[in-house]
Amino acid sequence: MTANTLPGQPHIAYQANALCMENVKLADVAAQFGTPVFAYSKAAMLSALAAYQRGFAGRKVQICYAMKANSNLAVLQVFAKAGCGFDIVSGGELARVLAAGGAPEKIIFSGVGKTRAEMKQALELGIACFNVESEAELEVLNEVALSLGQKARVSLRVNPNVDPKTHPYISTGLKGNKFGIAHDEVIDTYKKAASYPGLRVVGIDCHIGSQITDSAPYLDAADRMLDLVDAIEAAGIALHHLDFGGGLGIDYAGDTPPSADALWAQLFAKLDARGYGDRQIMIEPGRSLVGNAGVCLTEVLYLKPGEDKNFCIVDAAMNDLPRPTLYQAYHSIVPVAIDGTTPPVTCDVVGPICESGDWLGRDRTLAVKAGDHLAVLSAGAYSMSMASNYNSRNRPAELLVEGDTHHLIRERDRTEEQWANERLL
Repeated sequence: MTANTLPGQPHIAYQANALCMENVKLADVAAQFGTPVFAYSKAAMLSALAAYQRGFAGRKVQICYAMKANSNLAVLQVFAKAGCGFDIVSGGELARVLAAGGAPEKIIFSGVGKTRAEMKQALELGIACFNVESEAELEVLNEVALSLGQKARVSLRVNPNVDPKTHPYISTGLKGNKFGIAHDEVIDTYKKAASYPGLRVVGIDCHIGSQITDSAPYLDAADRMLDLVDAIEAAGIALHHLDFGGGLGIDYAGDTPPSADALWAQLFAKLDARGYGDRQIMIEPGRSLVGNAGVCLTEVLYLKPGEDKNFCIVDAAMNDLPRPTLYQAYHSIVPVAIDGTTPPVTCDVVGPICESGDWLGRDRTLAVKAGDHLAVLSAGAYSMSMASNYNSRNRPAELLVEGDTHHLIRERDRTEEQWANERLL
């Protein structure tokens, strides 16, 4: 856009001291819809997707958006129209994909705790594959498939015991995590899967975590997975596709993850060298497609000086943007408008919820006053999808920005909706 584009935010920039997303002034968004409010850049999402598509040029690849990162119907619609499939982890997510126009035959069902009802729902719709995470799940899926007179297509998620060097809550590929089949049990589990009459083995899956900023864990996991592919096929079980999961990080605070196309150039070099470069590849990016596309706009309510800490109290809170509280995560926070006259102060940016853990940023230097607006950056992933009504707060509205226009894609909650399903005695 301009020379004032923010680091890691190619579609968010200051234009004449006004923060803009694409060509929309975010101050106008805050004024029209109130705060807190989320805005997402369509161009940013499609640009992030294009990096994967460049990396996959000439290859047999299906990109399945990991929708737990942001499951708004309009966001799903953008990716469906761009040719993406979807990685789901619940029956509710399956229903959302269908409502957004997604194709069942491009859906992968992941997760450790699929219920019989969810399995039945997915089988009846004809999804592409179940990523199975335990022997017990194999047994139940076999029973459900046989009861419907079907064969469920399955891929086993293997746990390669590779450290992704990320936050422990979002690490999934170590032997102490709940996910996947232990590395030394994979061959026997594949043999068992192949023996079930209600199952058809079609692939192998690996996912080691989220917000990964170093390519080394991916390459290590790929080596371990390809060793398993060698052994599985030597045992007479053919694998149609190789699924490398997702987890590529984004720039929250000067993070330098590899670009998707650069990472996949490295991975395909490894696949080619091992003789697997012509296989069908599945990939499930989430955060890397939507994280830097979104901002949360919030109003400064009060500035509260203190003996040890200064506080900037805003109207957004941990129920709107849970990542700082859950993961001690860093999000850049910047003013929506720069006036050049307000003196800066170092403060904690905190919300109004009755919890000491309700903070959005620690020790930030900001030149703001009550009534000003701030933008919490990199808020497109794991914000609204994890938001709640804690303290009986209404979840924010969401907007999709497209060039110089914006679309309301989710209305702000109305308070009475919060108790619509509750009953007095």
